[in-house]
Amino acid sequence: MRSLVLLMLAGTALIAQTPNDLNFLTGQSDGRDLRGMLPRWLQAKAMHQIDLRREVTAKISSAQDLSQRRQYIRDRMTLALGGFPERTPLKARVTAVMDRGDHRVEKIVFESQPGFHVTANLYVPKGGRPPYPAILFPLGHEQGAKAHATWQQLLVTFARKGYVALAWDTLGQGERIQIWDSDSRESKVVRSTTEHTLNGLQCLLVGDALARYTIWDGIRALDYLLSRPEVDANRVGVTGNSGGGTHTAYLGALDDRIKVAAPSCYLTSWKRLLETIGPQDAEQCIPPLLADGLDHADFVLAFAPKPYLMLSAIRDFFPISGARETFAEVQRVYDSLGMADRMSMVEADDGHGFSGPRRAAAYRWFARWLKNEEDNTAESPAPIASEEELWATKSGQVATEFNAESVFTLNQKRFTEVRRAGATVETARQMTGFRRGTQPPAARPYGSVAAARYRMEKLVYESEPGIKIPALLYVPGGAGKSPAVVLAHGGGKSVAHAQAEELAGAGQVVLSVDLRGLGETRTESGRNGSDGPRYVGDFESAMTALLTGKPLVGMRAEDVSRGVDLLAARPEVDPSRISAVGVDLAAVPVLYAAAFDDRIGGVTLERMLISYESVIRGRLHRQQWENAVHGALRHFDLPDLARWLAPRRLQLVEPVDGLGRPVPVAAAKALYPSADIVAGKLPVPIR
Repeated sequence: MRSLVLLMLAGTALIAQTPNDLNFLTGQSDGRDLRGMLPRWLQAKAMHQIDLRREVTAKISSAQDLSQRRQYIRDRMTLALGGFPERTPLKARVTAVMDRGDHRVEKIVFESQPGFHVTANLYVPKGGRPPYPAILFPLGHEQGAKAHATWQQLLVTFARKGYVALAWDTLGQGERIQIWDSDSRESKVVRSTTEHTLNGLQCLLVGDALARYTIWDGIRALDYLLSRPEVDANRVGVTGNSGGGTHTAYLGALDDRIKVAAPSCYLTSWKRLLETIGPQDAEQCIPPLLADGLDHADFVLAFAPKPYLMLSAIRDFFPISGARETFAEVQRVYDSLGMADRMSMVEADDGHGFSGPRRAAAYRWFARWLKNEEDNTAESPAPIASEEELWATKSGQVATEFNAESVFTLNQKRFTEVRRAGATVETARQMTGFRRGTQPPAARPYGSVAAARYRMEKLVYESEPGIKIPALLYVPGGAGKSPAVVLAHGGGKSVAHAQAEELAGAGQVVLSVDLRGLGETRTESGRNGSDGPRYVGDFESAMTALLTGKPLVGMRAEDVSRGVDLLAARPEVDPSRISAVGVDLAAVPVLYAAAFDDRIGGVTLERMLISYESVIRGRLHRQQWENAVHGALRHFDLPDLARWLAPRRLQLVEPVDGLGRPVPVAAAKALYPSADIVAGKLPVPIR
């Protein structure tokens, strides 16, 4: 209603426009489920890539075919992860031991990277004859980390059955909180998965995946496990649930030392994930996985033909239909190699978790393949220790105990290592996938409204097949050709109405647009109960776009450029005098569009993110996933885009940092020396 009040005060309107009038397409039959447009379009793109992959893997029929696929999977995964760190001394030490009669629990700290401390518990049998078979146990996201009751039940039972078992705290859990608040003595955010996704964007901008850190922790955990004299290096298995199932799949795909694998409640398929819960936290997403032609089945194929057990829950939120499809695909390969008995799947009619039926199946599977025996002995209740009793540190946090490295600090060092000089506009264009249109987009009219100083047309243009861009065209009175401006606001065209009126009142033709996923096409988040949306915005669309190989910000930049195509073809517009204005979340896409499309003359960017570097320099950031370009900071940053605009005019109005806080004029001027910097009168509230 704010735009309506301003409009009435200005005395320019003949017909008052409400937000519903301005968001005109939502009420039309053509705009049915407009908020689902972007997810549907991205899903269709992903499904095409998934179909192409299936055509390739359907041809695997020999050991040689499988070997070639395994190498391809590992090469693409390693490249997408950003490569792995150097193998450095673990500096492992046992900080305490708990004697429990039939087994002992050792509390261990090791360094997977220098200064990057990993806290772990090692469960060691006291009976039987060593060396014992061993179980690597990556954790899921449940409360309590390595002290979670179900994990302790599993680990104690493995020890009682004659295995050495190692569990370690993953990032954001237990003794390894990454975004530690020394005042509240807890994470600055609520969930470990929120930590993953905040750290994940910072890694992504530097060209890495967060899983680079978590997988390497697992590889180094295996290094430690195999260093123990009690362990038989030829009999090592891996199992875990949820996030632990994820890393069971990852580690099995990448490390040949693992002989048997049994992930629980993770493996499904990307087709079914995208149809249901969508991409999960940044730990479980490795862009551009779909563009590279990889799916969940590839984690198994990279392990094949070694023994593999899929442990699934019929009522899991990871779709059982996808798990069944993945099993069928991989089972065909095992069958073709004459090794059908090495691939199996157990379904339990329950929900997410390492439940009793899946635990029993895991004990049987590992006994068969690591001990060559049958094991149908039921587990007995295990002693359950508290988190504090299982601490490997005195304080319960590596952040306070060692002044330790974190993903945040290591990522900044990584930025220094990989940053390259000599960025070019062509490199940025390729990384965003930006393409110029070849002709004006078809526009469909939805009526017009006359005001005192302009005529407002309601129209929709198709930026590319399947992507509708609702727009308002403000045409001032008078004869001849006028200058024009594309106006893109993060809140959409209804929020930008007063600003569009002001520009039209100054004699400019204004095309105010809802870039895909903004305004009335904004996707509704389904992440209820999570603190994630406060920080990540439309993570699902942004991550799906990245997985398919083209960032959302590049797509939105194309929407702006197509708006220029539309304006340039209008009889009222002087095509040599087209500028652009971007506000809030739409400002970065407008900057990209101007850098790649030289028809855009002057550019005004209000409350724009000052730089990608500002996102990696603060522990927290907000609403920046939609602006992310994978690996951008290896090659360029936003000030480079501004430099490529020269000699065109650039005005920055109250630029902001990664948290949305205004940046001092002097600091902004240092990054954008040729721009006009305008400080805002009031601080921008953080949403």
